Amino acid sequence: MDADVVIIGAGGGGAVAANELGQKGIKVLVLEAGPWYGNKKWPDPNADHGAVSSSSYEDLSIEILKKNFTDLEDDMNNFEYGKFRWGPANREKPSWPRIQGDRGFSWQNSGVGGSTLHYFANSPRAFPEAVDNVWPISYQELIPYYEKVEAALPVASAPSTPKEDIFYYGAAKAGWELLDSKDVRTPGYRPQPNAILRPNLNGEGTESVNPNLQPVGCTLRGHCVNGCHIGPTVEGVAKRSTLVSYIPRALRTGNVEIRPNAFVIQVLTDADNEGLHAAGVLYRDTWTGEIVEVRAKVVVMSAGGVESPRLWLNSDLPFNEWVGKGLINHWFDCVSGIFDEEVLLDAIGIGEIKPFVGQNAAARFDYPGLGVAETFGFSPGLYSSLLYGTSYKGNSIYNRVTETEPWDVEGLVTGEQLKVFMKDYKRTLSILIFTDDQVNPNNYVTIDPVIKDENGSIPVIKYIPNKIDQEKRNELAYISSDILRKAGAKIVIRSNWPPDIFIHIACTMRMGYVTDTNCEAFQVKRLFIADNSVLFNGLGGPNPTLTTQALAVRTSEKISELYFS
Repeated sequence: MDADVVIIGAGGGGAVAANELGQKGIKVLVLEAGPWYGNKKWPDPNADHGAVSSSSYEDLSIEILKKNFTDLEDDMNNFEYGKFRWGPANREKPSWPRIQGDRGFSWQNSGVGGSTLHYFANSPRAFPEAVDNVWPISYQELIPYYEKVEAALPVASAPSTPKEDIFYYGAAKAGWELLDSKDVRTPGYRPQPNAILRPNLNGEGTESVNPNLQPVGCTLRGHCVNGCHIGPTVEGVAKRSTLVSYIPRALRTGNVEIRPNAFVIQVLTDADNEGLHAAGVLYRDTWTGEIVEVRAKVVVMSAGGVESPRLWLNSDLPFNEWVGKGLINHWFDCVSGIFDEEVLLDAIGIGEIKPFVGQNAAARFDYPGLGVAETFGFSPGLYSSLLYGTSYKGNSIYNRVTETEPWDVEGLVTGEQLKVFMKDYKRTLSILIFTDDQVNPNNYVTIDPVIKDENGSIPVIKYIPNKIDQEKRNELAYISSDILRKAGAKIVIRSNWPPDIFIHIACTMRMGYVTDTNCEAFQVKRLFIADNSVLFNGLGGPNPTLTTQALAVRTSEKISELYFS
């Protein structure tokens, strides 16, 4: 055996599982398709193969991480050749293809840390009503695992900058309640629970990181989505992607080895008198093309909502009609308000919002039964692209807004109007909407029967929201617009995003349908799933990372009890 457990993917769930299993003395090998930033064995990870693996905490380097993570939008987040694309470390090679709608994109990336490298770090719990008497396990059973992850990251209420202040002002004037519980059961607004170290820690809270690190916390400088590198060491970086939170902890156990640039192309199985069980994997070295076989007692899929079902199908594992089916994506939308300086001065005492300052999303509005709305801000390129350059309603000049609609502009903003709106960039507040969309077997991830890349048959993503999803999303857009109006916005713009912008891809390998309540596959023993794909539904709308991580802790316990007791 090469390891007790092999984990496919070092992202939001895989890194958590690696640490939890390593803490129990179980030997773990993590295979990650993308590069490893901030490690001495890969000083130039996008230009050179570097080493094969690392298993030492001492290999981590904040100096290399600061060199790797720049503040340049195109360098980091270009979907085709940026460091945070879905593709190999070598940026001279093309990204890995997917077939999906013609207007959207999948905002995910490869690399140690997975999509948490550029996530907002929003870490809310699921809405209890979306779990209780719906999931095959109860909300109460999740709470201790939520608490463990919240303490480990740690998760704290986000600090306020002007974009949060004006949002709170508008939400209060609109009559909504300020919420004070992590377990949300009624509509209202609250500070975002973020996995980002608070500013000016002065040593407070370091017990959940490493008390010897003296982290400086978030500086509210912005640029977060381009990869945070603010901190004295890798483990002390402010935004708690798994690259800087769970990966260092896993390495310190002495039981975890991580191999980047290793794209798993097949799950290997054996059969005995107990039936089919996972026995290892084949992976492809993304630099050399070499195919490597790894054997283990247990295999954990943590490749994500697209790649986990793709890997199942490419491995010719037993047919299950729910593999890849039931895709949810929290059909997103964006509503923005532009303010006059005088209005902002009267409301919050400062004349600019400056959406590029502070954490990407630090305030939220929760509505069980509908979904979520949250403030967000970026640097100008990404901001203008998402606000004004992303819509499935066509050019706004051709869209007539009716008297019953609370926005002034809907659709793409171009030409002179774009110039005018971007002049007011510093006085613009944007609200991102997550719809509580429903699990639907007609929405799915499958593989193309003909087209392949170097890693096998490529994934096909299909997602068409239903009428109920449309109604929920519209109601959230009306509520968000009302908050902006009550705050004093002079112009409100609804982007009306297409449904094929994929960020919160989940439910494609659902618990209760593909796996049992331990997250072990019904048809392949010793094969577990620890990523967004195993979620039963869209949690009511909240961001999925914390729930995925809580389940990864729970699944690691089950693996230990079942196979390593």
